[in-house]
Amino acid sequence: MEIERLGEWLFFYLVFPGAAFTLALGLALSWVDRKVGALVQWRQGPPPGQPFWDVVKLLGKEVIVPQPAWTGFLVLPFVACAAALLAATLVWHAALGLPGGALGDLVVVFYLLAIPGLAVVLGGAASGNPLAAAGASREMKLILGYELPLLMALLVPVFQQRLVEGRQVAAATLSLEGLVRFQELAGEAVYRPSGLLALLVALICCQAKLGLVPFDLAEADTELAEGALLEYSGPPLAMFKLTQAVQLATLPVLLVTVLWGGVERSPGGVATFGAKVLALVTLFVLIRNTNPRVRIDQALRFFWGPATAVAILALALARLGW
Repeated sequence: MEIERLGEWLFFYLVFPGAAFTLALGLALSWVDRKVGALVQWRQGPPPGQPFWDVVKLLGKEVIVPQPAWTGFLVLPFVACAAALLAATLVWHAALGLPGGALGDLVVVFYLLAIPGLAVVLGGAASGNPLAAAGASREMKLILGYELPLLMALLVPVFQQRLVEGRQVAAATLSLEGLVRFQELAGEAVYRPSGLLALLVALICCQAKLGLVPFDLAEADTELAEGALLEYSGPPLAMFKLTQAVQLATLPVLLVTVLWGGVERSPGGVATFGAKVLALVTLFVLIRNTNPRVRIDQALRFFWGPATAVAILALALARLGW
């Protein structure tokens, strides 16, 4: 019995909806990102398997370590990918109501998703390259900018109160599974003013978390030539690329789970969930292709000013039952 249970858990965490499924979905969404971007620019775009072959190519390349780099330079990309995959697995379990979903409370997932950004900062700083150090500095400032409004936006459904069958009901839980059940009982958070504002703030913050234009300051190809990742090559660079793909799959699922009701376990519910995730990814891509890159001071003023103010307003409205 214990062996069967262990096999079930290994399947959940390593295959579906864990590492293997999330990696495949992330690479597929990376292709959607590149394809939609190409169509916006009147180009044909890459074939569907291109992101996968890009990673395979990197895995076969030589690893070059700069002389000033310390040991963590090669370890950090793998730590970043592992943290992103673990966060993705916990989010999927909660969204689908699978065993282990209760383990993935909002705080744990939030901190796990912060590790990839910190790994980029430490990796760029460890490389000894001045351009990489500049990219790492920008990434650190971005993290300090978007993490607070993103956290407040994700806490909005926790503070929401609803009238259900004549009595006041509040979520009041940090469990992702609990938030999904609350929305099944009281309605999806996004269909209230506080939830809509929270989704808008979270969407912009996730754009920065993914390193997409207009917040691609840490890489900034035309200025820093890949920035914090400049000195990475081979498998370590592939791990960072996979981490970004995993985050591209995880963040929309997290937003749908926390603010848009999760997954109804029926064929129609799964299709609706997939459409919601794809809609958020499409918004990421459209924002990326229709806006210029902002300066780091402009980004910080935006996140510490309007984004934080709107997130505070959303929390206040949620507390008032709106």
